[in-house]
Amino acid sequence: MNSPALPLATINLESEVRTYSRRISATFATAEGATIVDTDGNRYIDFLAGCSTLNYGHNDPDMTSALISYISSGGITHGLDLQTPARNEFLRAIHDRLLCPRGLEYRVQFTGPTGTNAVEAAIKLARKVTKRTNVIAFTNAFHGVTSGALAATGNQSHRMAPFVPLPGVTRALFDGYLGPDIDTALLLDRLLSDQSSGYDAPAAILLETVQCEGGLNAASANWLSAMRRVADNHGALLIVDDIQAGCGRTGKFFSFEDAGIVPDIVVLSKSLSGVGLPLSIVLLAPELDQWSPGEHNGTFRGNNLAFVTAVVALDKFWSDDALSNDVLAKSRIITAALDQIAACVPGAVVKGRGMALGIEIGDAGRAGAIASSCFAAGLILETAGPDDSVVKLLPPLTISTEQLEAGLAILARSVETTA
Repeated sequence: MNSPALPLATINLESEVRTYSRRISATFATAEGATIVDTDGNRYIDFLAGCSTLNYGHNDPDMTSALISYISSGGITHGLDLQTPARNEFLRAIHDRLLCPRGLEYRVQFTGPTGTNAVEAAIKLARKVTKRTNVIAFTNAFHGVTSGALAATGNQSHRMAPFVPLPGVTRALFDGYLGPDIDTALLLDRLLSDQSSGYDAPAAILLETVQCEGGLNAASANWLSAMRRVADNHGALLIVDDIQAGCGRTGKFFSFEDAGIVPDIVVLSKSLSGVGLPLSIVLLAPELDQWSPGEHNGTFRGNNLAFVTAVVALDKFWSDDALSNDVLAKSRIITAALDQIAACVPGAVVKGRGMALGIEIGDAGRAGAIASSCFAAGLILETAGPDDSVVKLLPPLTISTEQLEAGLAILARSVETTA
């Protein structure tokens, strides 16, 4: 399966900062569900899904229909933070489908449209409320590339040192960073308790339950519970960045639910709108809502088109446990297939949780070759981790079992042919 490279004029016009289009040469035209089609009619199974932005697949018909109807009726597209029916319905769906069933009492803050905008707001609020500056973030974390979120991001290629000053963050060790026998939560608690450790009292502990960009590092429920206790012991707020691991990717809507914890602040984006429209929010405990009017704002904090599709997504997929159960069933299928593949690759390890899974190959060159081979055979996926040595799978949660198994078969053949 071959697709022409980008026209030279297009390459010369676009910035060198582009990434995915360097590795994936096709020009894509249409998509439906877990299938994406290029301009030559070649069909691909999508195991990338917009980096978990398309958890419900491409162009869900119910969301598309609602969006077309809304636009055709002259509904408000941009409204700052003015009230609109679309906004009110979104808040209703957040309450009815997410908060009330889980006994959560968060307030909803609308931020700029991207995940990093929401992370910035969460960090800023934590510092305002606690009157502290320091934020604890973790090895291999990824929280965005604007300055505050970037300071909490671990990946050196994004941090741009020494050109960009990134103060206010102390790096801690994620679960398993030193192997299974070292309790990094206990270590952090000790460092924060020691007045001579050099760790300033933190405003917040910011973490992902699954570090998707960092290499599919999944924190254990015990570690997450310990982090809740560490935050409480030291007067810090616990912020869970659920941008990529949330919205059902690990099974439950929130990735922290299985650990039985309640974060002080939760950051959501990516699949929140359901169809890939930009939308981000911060969920915050009511007592933390100490903002003055307009103290943190943004021109595009009222994406009414995204509200419309998000309501459909929440009502359609989160009124019962059907999708959660389906995700766990598909996770077992993926894990079994990856275990078989990993057994044929010396040193390979299966990583992740739910439907955020992959294989640590241990060789960035081979991982890249596997991804390229998959693309040539009709499967789109990416690599992740600090050395890009993890082959990462993020298929839509709604993918059929048949298409999921077809994609896994392509992956298995690609691993075999790149040996």
